Amino acid sequence: MARVTHVYSIDYVAKTIGESLELIEVVSCNADNIDYGEMIHVCDGTEEGLTTFTDRGIENLQEFLADVRTWTGGIRQFLIDQQCEPDLIERIMANEKKT
Repeated sequence: MARVTHVYSIDYVAKTIGESLELIEVVSCNADNIDYGEMIHVCDGTEEGLTTFTDRGIENLQEFLADVRTWTGGIRQFLIDQQCEPDLIERIMANEKKT
């Protein structure tokens, strides 16, 4: 089995795949949404640290979001189910309408 030799920051992933950073942050709050070991927390000396993804983690993320978009209620219902604040939901949904 090949070992991971590089990872991508959550900011970089959002820009690269054209998704809202806030949406990816919500997805990444639940490690069960991405295959084990494909999303890695990096301690960088800050309180929050840094969320990163492997190549396969990016694929998992894209597959997960594509799947969520097919659910009844789609992204909005996912965000509601994740108990996101209404203003966060509206910001993410505004970005959804642009894409």
